[in-house]
Amino acid sequence: MTAQTLYPAERGNLRLSFEYFPPKTDEMEAQLFQTAEDLSVFCPAFVTVTYGAGGSTKARSLTTVRRMIEEKGFANTAAHLTCVGAPKAEVDTVIDEFLAFGVRHFVALRGDPQGGIGSTYQPFPGGYESSSDLVRALRDRGDVEISVSSYPEKHPESPDVAADIDMLKRKVDAGATRALTQFFFDNDDFERYLERVRRTGIEIPIVPGILPINNLGQVQKFAGLCGASVPEVIVTRLSHLEGQPAERFKEATHIAAEQIVDLARRGVRDFHLYTMNRSPLITAVCDLVGFERADEASRGEDISLKAFAGAAA
Repeated sequence: MTAQTLYPAERGNLRLSFEYFPPKTDEMEAQLFQTAEDLSVFCPAFVTVTYGAGGSTKARSLTTVRRMIEEKGFANTAAHLTCVGAPKAEVDTVIDEFLAFGVRHFVALRGDPQGGIGSTYQPFPGGYESSSDLVRALRDRGDVEISVSSYPEKHPESPDVAADIDMLKRKVDAGATRALTQFFFDNDDFERYLERVRRTGIEIPIVPGILPINNLGQVQKFAGLCGASVPEVIVTRLSHLEGQPAERFKEATHIAAEQIVDLARRGVRDFHLYTMNRSPLITAVCDLVGFERADEASRGEDISLKAFAGAAA
């Protein structure tokens, strides 16, 4: 199945963004920057760099964001930021450092409780109490984009979806301009969630987070921690291929591509892909869907995605 036959219509109207995490070693750093270079061919509207639980990767995040912008030329890099485990003054200093690097897009998050996922969240003494407070502080800095998180299957700490959407509304009222969702695999869940969000009057873009499955067991573990679910049909499609890496890769490619195509047919145009700092599966998915490549543009094709990325940078 080629890209054209999987999603032949309006290919250039789909927009991408990618998430990366700060590397822990020199080898992982080389892999990150190679991955970012490999995926840049798809002209992402922006890329994001995570911040780590409780700001645990603060120094690495700062270094990675600076290098992405200053050395690698990714001017559209967005910096994740959390308010866990630090006073306001420390968080404000980090914001200033990111702004000095040229960051004009933040992903504002509360962050996981300091005791780990499942423990009770307590605001840091003298710190920002919630993600909406952090959003408000960023909005006061002036002309910056502010993305926030949202949860089609609700945040694991929320009592119900209504409370979760109320939290999203607080972030929007504070100045958020976009929401990036937790990964999910059932598009009906996303569609129902989006309908409820719109009924509350929230109009900012809600961008679905897509996680291609490199490792089924790892993704199931992630899902258990963050309140997401992995449908049994996906488990069935992948579990019997554990000893067949080539076939497993192909099946994982189709699962993610089919999810994106189905969302596109429901009217979605923006997709945020969780890369895990690896390019092969992401590249295969993007090619199968039919996302435009910069090398196609060089042959004179009309690439609206590339034009969008250039305008956003």
